[in-house]
Amino acid sequence: MTQTPSIDLDAYFQRIGHDGDRAPTLETLLALQLRHAQSIPFENLNPLLRLPVLLDPASLQRKLVHERRGGYCYEQNLLFRDVLRELGFTVAGLAARVLWNAPEGEIRPKTHMLLLVDFMGAPYIVDVGFGNQSPTGPLRLETGVEQPAPHGLFRLVLAEGDYMLESNVRGQWLPLYRFDLRKQERVDYEVANWYVSSHPSSHFVHHLLAARPAPGGVRYTLRDNELGIHRLGDETDRRVLTTPAEIRETLETLLQISPPNVPELDSVLARLCAPTG
Repeated sequence: MTQTPSIDLDAYFQRIGHDGDRAPTLETLLALQLRHAQSIPFENLNPLLRLPVLLDPASLQRKLVHERRGGYCYEQNLLFRDVLRELGFTVAGLAARVLWNAPEGEIRPKTHMLLLVDFMGAPYIVDVGFGNQSPTGPLRLETGVEQPAPHGLFRLVLAEGDYMLESNVRGQWLPLYRFDLRKQERVDYEVANWYVSSHPSSHFVHHLLAARPAPGGVRYTLRDNELGIHRLGDETDRRVLTTPAEIRETLETLLQISPPNVPELDSVLARLCAPTG
């Protein structure tokens, strides 16, 4: 049996604004997943600033809960996994190959983490760490069925023996990632996390990426200095931010991120605003 790390549930629930039931039920999972996604944003400021990304439980709680930061898939889903286990859920970590925005036929490494939650033999896929396409509700591990979540429509299909998660974007089904059901442990994610946060070819060390779903089916996304406001079933509003101050304000307001207080931040944000070509 896997030992659950010590989690300060009261601090976590205060962070996500949850004062409801804590019983390990599907209703609780629905509420927690939505609250977590809307309160703890996706962001990669640490890799961009060449700061370490630590995955031990104490570091995750300090950064995502107490410092009111966000994180990417390993941070988000490891924290959520630990919370769910503390509440009595049966949950395991899985690994996936990202297909979103990948050229057709390209084989990518398994650098994404997601969760498998079991309710007495009824498995659900849960993911609070896939940026601007994170499902904000649990999805039954059932193929060929369209499944609505608060911020979109999803489905699972079979792909050469694996599962593939797709998102419906303006009427078109687009692949997000491909995975199997081999369970992963924290040590497995440590290896992939080093690559994602440190390798020179990783886009996380070159580009600012942040996202947060908000009430009403709205998603806010930020890639470098381009802000996107996505409304469910509507066109996307886009705006180019021209100064470091605009990026910082967007991070703090729409994305609800408290940026790290490091001297390199302003110079990195200025680089993102510099014209290219």
